[in-house]
Amino acid sequence: MIELGGNITLTGFQDRDYAELIVVKKIVGRYARQISDQHPGFESLAVTLKPVHQNAFELHGRCRVAGKSVEAEATERNLFVTLDLVLKRLAAQCAKK
Repeated sequence: MIELGGNITLTGFQDRDYAELIVVKKIVGRYARQISDQHPGFESLAVTLKPVHQNAFELHGRCRVAGKSVEAEATERNLFVTLDLVLKRLAAQCAKK
């Protein structure tokens, strides 16, 4: 598990190469900042990577805002596209709450 700050965790990303991990951290950090700016009750963000097979990635995201948990998931061939989809869905669901 990788922790970014005190409230962001990445699970399953340990096997990714250094360059991919830097991009993942930047994408996750940007969405975490966006969600926390829009929702003062932002508590945590967690993203879990589950490699389905060599050509696909399954990501699960969970965000806690004001004690309420929101979840999203996606499966795609590109890691960054999948990550963006999951985080967009989380941001959209947090906006509804």
